[in-house]
Amino acid sequence: MHLLNIVFHVACGIAAMALGVLILATDKGTARHRRLGRRFGWLTLAVCASAVIGNLLFRFIPLFAILTLLVLYQFAGAWRAVRTKANGPGPLDAAFSACATVGAFVLAPVTLLATRDQGGAPAVIYSTLAALALVIGYDIARWLFPPHWHGTLWRYEHVYKSVASLFAMLSAASGNAIRVGQPWSQLLPSVLGMATIAFMMWRTWRRHCG
Repeated sequence: MHLLNIVFHVACGIAAMALGVLILATDKGTARHRRLGRRFGWLTLAVCASAVIGNLLFRFIPLFAILTLLVLYQFAGAWRAVRTKANGPGPLDAAFSACATVGAFVLAPVTLLATRDQGGAPAVIYSTLAALALVIGYDIARWLFPPHWHGTLWRYEHVYKSVASLFAMLSAASGNAIRVGQPWSQLLPSVLGMATIAFMMWRTWRRHCG
């Protein structure tokens, strides 16, 4: 059963990452973009669900648990940004943030202790925790934003959270598949992801505000 879960996880991950890269290359806001986005969403949920099953039932790996929480929370935020748009966050968003905050407080100490006792790459741990803290912090802070801000910010939220979900999966896959050059083999996808996010945010600004 563990092997079957791994095969399912890897297959869905490869499909999600391939589809995510294709989405990056397509025109945004079209019916095709929305259709591909839904398929990416289902594949991402399958990746996260199989990761949760693997961590709970077979082998608990704290770093992968944190990465799973990060990917799932970012994807949920990207989906909600498109759903709420100018309306801003609602009760469901508050529930997501509360669950992610509790999960972070539970998993962060376990992950840090495991890194200290078993070895590992602190840079990967700290960058993952920082990314999760950044997204949660932003989602909490946006409740204080003036209402008219949300009509503009939702596009940038969707860009950041959806692209970050994709590159978080790429980072996890790279860290597993490429054993040489670590931790850089795992950090490089994150660097590329931030560059992609910056470019897409700039393009979004040019399209809607420039």
